[in-house]
Amino acid sequence: MTGQKVLPLVVRVERAAPPERTDALEAAALAVLTLLDDPRATGDGEWAEQVRAWERIGIRKVVRRARGAEWRRALDLPGVTVASGTAEVRVHPPIPLDAWPRDLARLQVSGLDLTDQAEPAPPSGDVVLWINPALEMSAGKAMAQAGHAAQLGWWGGDEHARRAWRERGLVSAVRTADPAGWAGLVDTGLPTVRDAGFTEIAPGSRTVVADAPWLRGGGFRPVGPGPLRSA
Repeated sequence: MTGQKVLPLVVRVERAAPPERTDALEAAALAVLTLLDDPRATGDGEWAEQVRAWERIGIRKVVRRARGAEWRRALDLPGVTVASGTAEVRVHPPIPLDAWPRDLARLQVSGLDLTDQAEPAPPSGDVVLWINPALEMSAGKAMAQAGHAAQLGWWGGDEHARRAWRERGLVSAVRTADPAGWAGLVDTGLPTVRDAGFTEIAPGSRTVVADAPWLRGGGFRPVGPGPLRSA
């Protein structure tokens, strides 16, 4: 697709110590929010036009994995690194879909699967990204979806909400919804990610619902433009 841009996310997966799945999903959400809130990505910042062009076309995200020297090379490229629990994720400014930097293009994109050693604890914060329990997604796919939902939550907040979220470290809990409660979450009108169907799941599938205090009590009206496209 001519002019399409993508947001690269790289998760560190060392062979001897891979991250836990929930940590990786939460780190992906944090990485997206951290980039959106970075002065370089807003106003007249050096990444701002790249971000605006990406948002206009559709906020596609692609997750790749790296270890050892691959990870160190990713750190040398422009971007931001975040950590959540056992997971480290680096997010880079949006790039053209057909013009990946060499050190990112060589990283593996498919088949990333991670597990949790124990059932994640109930969420303790007030921002929760609820995953559709009926869908089977690889860790990489789910990370992209969590990033989408976090971005919808960011778009749905005014400056007061964003400031409060920032003061709490832009943290989001990512949890799989209870099967009996998923339909109710969708029916609340909370922002819901609909997948474009590029990989793994059918087009239009509802993947994640973003829940936060400022998103309740009225119809969700996102500030940002563009459809959601993920891989």
